[in-house]
Amino acid sequence: MADVADRAGVSRALVSIVFRNQPGASQETRERVLRVADEIGYRPDSAARLLARGRSRTLGVMFTVHQTFHSDLIEGIYPEAERLGYDVLLSAAAEGRSEAKAVEALLGHRCEALILLGPDVVPGYLDELRQRAVTVSVGHRVPRARVDFVHSAEAKGVRQAMDYLVELGHRAIVHIDGGRGPGSAERRRSYRAAMRRHGLEPEIRVIPGEHTEQSGIETGQLLLAERDRGLPLPTAVLAGNDRCAMGVWMALARGGVDVPRDISVVGYDDSHLSHLMPIGLTTVRQDAVLMAEYAVRFAVERLENPELEPREAVLDPKLVVRGTSGPPPGAA
Repeated sequence: MADVADRAGVSRALVSIVFRNQPGASQETRERVLRVADEIGYRPDSAARLLARGRSRTLGVMFTVHQTFHSDLIEGIYPEAERLGYDVLLSAAAEGRSEAKAVEALLGHRCEALILLGPDVVPGYLDELRQRAVTVSVGHRVPRARVDFVHSAEAKGVRQAMDYLVELGHRAIVHIDGGRGPGSAERRRSYRAAMRRHGLEPEIRVIPGEHTEQSGIETGQLLLAERDRGLPLPTAVLAGNDRCAMGVWMALARGGVDVPRDISVVGYDDSHLSHLMPIGLTTVRQDAVLMAEYAVRFAVERLENPELEPREAVLDPKLVVRGTSGPPPGAA
C-alpha cells in the first residue's frame, strides 16, 4: 500500500480507505489509486485482512485422491461455500499421506471448519477434532461422535437394488464388500437382510473387497477361476461402489463373460465414472450436490452458533437402471 500511495501521490491511509471501499476519497482519487494498483500489480491480501480480524472464513476439505465420488462432492461444495461467503481449501489423503496428515495441513492453514469426505476414523478422533475446529463428516457416520454427519440411507439404497434384481429373476447374487470404506458396513448388512427377506439365505455370499477398481478386478478373476473349475457364475454382482463395479466388469469382459447377458453388475454412488463406461452402469445414486450443500451449511451454521446440538442429514438414495443389468440367463 505504501508503494501505491507513493506513486498515486496520496497517503497510505487514503489507499486503505479506497481498498476497503469506505467513504472519504473522491471518485477521481479512487480511480487513480485503483489504476496505480493495477499498473504495479498490487492486490489486497484478503486472507491477511480476515486473519487480522480473527477469522479465515475458510472451509478445509479432506478427501481421498482416487475416490471419484469425492470429486463430485467437491464440485458441489465450492458454489455453496462461495454463496455463503467462504473460501475452500483442499487437502488430499493418498498413498503415503494419511488422513490425519491431510487434516493437520488444513488446521495449519487456519481453516475454521473441516469437512471430511468419507473419513476412516474412530469416535475419539472426531471428538478431538471438534475441539480444534468445527467438523462435519460426509458419507461416514461414526456412532457416539458428537459432530455433524451427512450421508445417504445406505440400507434403503441396497434394498432398492436387491428388490430390483430379485424381481428380474436373480437368485445367485453376490456382494463385493467395501472393507472399511464409508457406508460399507451398512451396505453389507442390508444385502444380507435383503437376501434373507427374499428367502435366499443359502445363496448369501459376501466377497471381501475395497472401494477400488483393483478389488473389482480381483473379484472378477476369482469368479472366472471358479467357472473354469466347473462352478456356476453368479447371475448378479452388487459391488461396494462404482469403482469396484467397473473393475469386476472389466475382468469379466476380458474373460469372455457378457454383461448383462451372462451376469448383471450393479454399483453404488452414481459417480461421474458410471457415465464413462461403454454402456451405462446400473447403480444406486447418492445426491452429491445435496450432500455437499448440507455439509457446507452445517459447518457455517455451527461457526455462527457453536452451541447447536450435533445434527445428521440422511438423504434418500435412488436406483438408476442403465445397461449393465438385465434378467438372468434363461429367464422367461
